[in-house]
Amino acid sequence: MAERGAVTVIAEHDGVVGHGEVVTSVYYGLDVDRIERELAAAQRDLAPLDPTSALVEGISASPGVRSGVDAALHDLVARTRGVAVYDLVGTAPSWPVPTARTIGITPTHRAVASACELASQGFRLLKVKIGAEPEELDRVKALRDALPDVRLLLDPNGAWEPERAADMLRAAAEFDIDAVEQPIAPGTPAVLAQVAADSPIPVIADEDARTVDDVRALGSRVHGINIKLPECGGIRAAREIVDTARDFGVDVMLGCQVASSLGIAPAVHLTGLARWVDLDGHLLLARDPWTGIGGEDGLLRVTGTTGLGVRPA
Repeated sequence: MAERGAVTVIAEHDGVVGHGEVVTSVYYGLDVDRIERELAAAQRDLAPLDPTSALVEGISASPGVRSGVDAALHDLVARTRGVAVYDLVGTAPSWPVPTARTIGITPTHRAVASACELASQGFRLLKVKIGAEPEELDRVKALRDALPDVRLLLDPNGAWEPERAADMLRAAAEFDIDAVEQPIAPGTPAVLAQVAADSPIPVIADEDARTVDDVRALGSRVHGINIKLPECGGIRAAREIVDTARDFGVDVMLGCQVASSLGIAPAVHLTGLARWVDLDGHLLLARDPWTGIGGEDGLLRVTGTTGLGVRPA
């Protein structure tokens, strides 16, 4: 992807500045005009508050805008206190953190070539997009044969019917798959739970686990949930979802949209909470206007010591 529309959020108090990012989304009807309208309303609501109170208060807006404002406020409060966001919220990971890269649906020889190139760069976790036909598993087998030591995730993007999902999961088990993300179309969490119960591979709920209520409804009937901060509302919302998942013994994956390092950074600060990390959105840009979270070698690391730890490139 060459570029992604985005709006930078700036929060300032007593000369200290925090930054966040809101990316546009056709899927969520979030264009620049709507983002700017919602940010203007948020500014009016938060203007009377100090940064810490604003962080606790939150705003009424779409999840993507809430996430961007939440990021800017966390950045501001952490910088004011002279600490990193992961220290502010108590989620420090063990650096560096491995992140996945995605192999799209493409002919097998191209998929293997791409995977081998990524492995040579340092990526030890690959997410493989996969369709509904049994022949798709030939590509997975070829990837496993070529890279026996690389961890593999499968992502059907909800393309499997429940019966096909059961067959595909059983067949894929021989390829030592870490987990499968949202194997069936979202909207029937009870069916997803049954697929997970019958699966020899851990099943991660994605679109069926967007909110705390979604996670409570699934309970312990899936093996993992995928959290994307722009879809749940930011760091505070993500922490609540993580805590709920842990109450049920469910593991966490951190995912992302395509965004700059500024947009990805808030999730990087939460990687200490996750079993699986899929935070490569900044690596898909032709030019990333921010820097400071790494990832080019398959390993995320925050280089700055305060706030989100990013800076303009």
